[in-house]
Amino acid sequence: MSDRDIAVTGLGMVTPAGIGVTASWERVRSGLPTAAADPSLADNLVRISCRVKDFDPVALLGGRVARRLDPFVQFAIIAVREALADAGLDPSAWDGTRVGVVLGCGGYGAATLEAQQRVLMERSARKVSPQVLPMHLSNLAAGQVSIELGATGPSLVVATACASGATAIGVARDLLNLNRCDIVVAGGTEAMVTPLVIAGFAQMGALSARHDDPAAASRPFDAARDGFVAGEGSAVLVMERVADARARGARVRARVVGFGMSADAHHVTAPAPDGRGLEQSLRSALLDAGAGPSDIGHVNAHGTSTQLNDLVESAVIERVLGPDTLVTSTKGVTGHMLGAAGAVEAALTVLTIEHGIVPPTANLTVLDERIKLDVPTTARPCAPALAVSQSAAFGGQNAALVLAPA
Repeated sequence: MSDRDIAVTGLGMVTPAGIGVTASWERVRSGLPTAAADPSLADNLVRISCRVKDFDPVALLGGRVARRLDPFVQFAIIAVREALADAGLDPSAWDGTRVGVVLGCGGYGAATLEAQQRVLMERSARKVSPQVLPMHLSNLAAGQVSIELGATGPSLVVATACASGATAIGVARDLLNLNRCDIVVAGGTEAMVTPLVIAGFAQMGALSARHDDPAAASRPFDAARDGFVAGEGSAVLVMERVADARARGARVRARVVGFGMSADAHHVTAPAPDGRGLEQSLRSALLDAGAGPSDIGHVNAHGTSTQLNDLVESAVIERVLGPDTLVTSTKGVTGHMLGAAGAVEAALTVLTIEHGIVPPTANLTVLDERIKLDVPTTARPCAPALAVSQSAAFGGQNAALVLAPA
């Protein structure tokens, strides 16, 4: 164990798999997909999404608060509350100057902006809400959480597209190791399943159009994959120095022991064909953790269900960690939660380590013959070991985390 290891003492999740950590974990572990036809996309090019079901912001937050927050902030606040309760922390009792908030968000309050654009075009500028900017700006995810918690330390949103959540956790680890904070609430949040965003992804050819069988649309590593399914939600980790967590008697759920990030410097949307950026971030994370390939028990892959990502990523994993590495992609259940994905998958990796069970890759029927990895289609027991959770993004931005048992 290194003195640079950071403890994860709390988890909170709002995902298409369920509201709360237990519900999300149980559905991911079962391998039951969440993709379904989306009535709000009925006139769109792609009409499939992974929504957070039965999310009632008025009941959870109160009407006055809920009306002033875009869904991407609503998700984050509910996840934060669960994570703090799990960590046994009371914001009224802490020194807020030593508490930071780092959240990843790949986009912004898309639902708010699109709705207010319609108001502007169909009615008038005088009818536009004065809340449109505070509701849609991405930095307000961290801003609103800081207000909620009375956390006056560093407060920022990391925007590295679909690597945002993982990058935020890495930045939080750095803040703790630099002694800028004693506690960091870190994770990711996203609510970009809107008509304009989905039309844009569809025009790029990034989305699955399996309208005849939506539940089977997200199928990472499968020979018949045809694109990702957009999802929404949030995951939050409470992070502290290990010594501090143990001094206050907190349960350490897992440790963040390595972090790497990189840029492909290749293309705005496509990964470098040789995977050099993703490989660089993975090797950097292993070096940071002082770990070798044989130390890694499993990988929670980015695994988007697109032809390009899955092939490039699997080749990198094979090259760095070896053939037959145990790999899962939980996006078969949750869909691709964009800027929240890396945080959700890091949280699921913590749970995998805790429970000793690697979740299956849902909808994997025929493994692409070019992929030489061990990708289970049912839940697989695993021994306690280090694990990797990695993410990639538009712009060629990559992030990898190495997590360890408590």
